[in-house]
Amino acid sequence: MKIKYAKRMDNLKASEIREILKLTERPEVISFAGGLPAPELFPIKEMKKVSELVLEEAGKQALQYSTTEGFPPLREKIAERLMDTGIRGNGDNLLITSGSQQGLDFSAKIFLNEDDIVVCESPSYIGAINAFKAYLPQFIEITTDDDGMIMEELEEVLSTKENVKMIYVIPDFQNPSGRTWSVERRKKLVELANKFDLPIIEDNPYGELRFEGARPPSVKSFDKEGRVIYLGTFSKTFCPGLRIGWVYAEAELLQKYILVKQAADLHSNSMSQRELDKFLELYDLDAHIEKIKKVYRKRRDIMLKTMEETFPKSLKYTYPEGGLFTWVELPIHLNARDILLKALEVNVAFVPGGSFFPNGGRENTLRLNYSNMPEDKIKEGIERLGKVLEKAMEE
Repeated sequence: MKIKYAKRMDNLKASEIREILKLTERPEVISFAGGLPAPELFPIKEMKKVSELVLEEAGKQALQYSTTEGFPPLREKIAERLMDTGIRGNGDNLLITSGSQQGLDFSAKIFLNEDDIVVCESPSYIGAINAFKAYLPQFIEITTDDDGMIMEELEEVLSTKENVKMIYVIPDFQNPSGRTWSVERRKKLVELANKFDLPIIEDNPYGELRFEGARPPSVKSFDKEGRVIYLGTFSKTFCPGLRIGWVYAEAELLQKYILVKQAADLHSNSMSQRELDKFLELYDLDAHIEKIKKVYRKRRDIMLKTMEETFPKSLKYTYPEGGLFTWVELPIHLNARDILLKALEVNVAFVPGGSFFPNGGRENTLRLNYSNMPEDKIKEGIERLGKVLEKAMEE
């Protein structure tokens, strides 16, 4: 067949993380690859009760078509929770999406024409990069340190480049680096967006998973002109299988998201929305998140301690104060894709870092996840990986 595909298909590739996860389905593989929550923490018993109650009390409505914006009581509960980030609004500012990944796709659909510029952190989230690439933009990566984007570099880019259409950031426990932006950088980002009249996509899946220190205010909390679009999700703090995320934005911007949502899938899963709303009504989500944080904090500590003991001393890695990931930088002459092949020989998996740079390069980096594996597996897997790294550096 000589079927002609849309030009955008040339830019779409299978997610490297998803392909690696296929290799890790073997039970003997210790995987630090995916950003998977710990399944033993899912509230299965509570959700069984919740599902029965939803069907008993409102089964006909839960299984019927619903409004595009989402279930109003759930939207109000989310808006109330966002007050902890400094965001003041209500459910009318919210659109429920099928995970925050759908919010990323919608953002690209709304703002990007071919060859428009997306400004992002370097490195940045591979899922966002792939979602944006479908709309054929260019990417400009801004150097990022432990406090976030370098604002002088961002201002230089915005001053000299035409066709910049949006700025995409993950300020809290950034994926893949695990870094968190300082308050000063958050404020400056909004100042620059105001100055150059640009929207900001603030992606925040991990903010509630803080192990230590005070939670900083969101970028959105400094937004006085209504140009920050805040994406959130319950995938990391509750159950990813429900696929409940949201877009929070001011009315004019939110209406654009509602229009593309109507064209994409009409509305998100009605049953899942009502189940989550009922859970929030009957149970304490904050107590549930505290249990998650306790487990993940311990796993982070074991991973970092074992890395300190077994990794070559010249390697650099981040110390995340929360979230799911740490980020490793190897000597420039080493390629993490080659290291992965050696690691898989000893049944250890991770994600090479090159795919987190939309313009390529930096193949001497890798991302490690600590949320999914139990403590003994983390220690064993990092010890094995340490030996692989030692051997690679000797060679």
